[in-house]
Amino acid sequence: MKSPLARHLRRAAIRHERRARTPGPADGPLRLSLAELLSLHGEGSLPVLVMLLSLFTLIPVGGAGWFVSFFIGALGWYWARGREQVALPASLGRLSLNERWSLRSLHGLAWLYQRANRWLRPRWQAWRHEGTRGWWGAWIAVMAFIIFLPLPFGNVLPSLSLVLLGLGWMFRDGLALLAASAAGVGAVAYTVAFGQVAIDLTQRGWNWLFG
Repeated sequence: MKSPLARHLRRAAIRHERRARTPGPADGPLRLSLAELLSLHGEGSLPVLVMLLSLFTLIPVGGAGWFVSFFIGALGWYWARGREQVALPASLGRLSLNERWSLRSLHGLAWLYQRANRWLRPRWQAWRHEGTRGWWGAWIAVMAFIIFLPLPFGNVLPSLSLVLLGLGWMFRDGLALLAASAAGVGAVAYTVAFGQVAIDLTQRGWNWLFG
C-alpha cells in the first residue's frame, strides 16, 4: 500500500525540481523552510514535529542542532502533558535549507513514510499507552540534551531515537517505540563513554603540564 503522505511529498519535490530547472523571473533561490516542510504534512501534530526537528538536527546547517535542541526539549514537556497539537515558533519556522537539501529532504521524507507505511502497524500497544506519556516526555528531554552536547556524531543516535518515537506513535507501533528506546540507550552509552574519555584525556594533560 502506498503512503498518501509520501506521494504528496514526492509531488512537492517534483514541483521544486521543475522550478529549479526553469525559474520564473520573480523566483528566487529555492529554500524550503521548516514551517513550509511542516505545512506539507497538513495539520502538524506533536509526533510529526518531534520527528521533523530531530531530522533537522542531522542536516549540516551550522548551529542547527544546538539551536533546535532547546525546542525539542520543550516538546518533551508538552508530550508529558498530553498535548497533541503544538504551534511552531516563528523563529524556528524561519530556519531554511538550501536548494540541494530542500530537495533531499522532500525525497528523504517521502522514502521514510513509504517504508514506514509498509513496515509499521498497530502492535504492542502497552508501549504507546497514555500512561507512558510522562516517561516518553522525559525521554525526549534526555535526547534533546544529548543533541545539545558538542559530541562528534553525537546527534545521530538521539535523533534516530526521536524519529522512531514519532513514527511509532503515529502508526501505533510498539515495536518501533522499543527500537526508539534501544537507539536512545545507545546514545546515552556513547555520551557516557565519550565523557569518560574526555575526562581521562584532561587528567593526562593536566598531569603532563603540572605533574
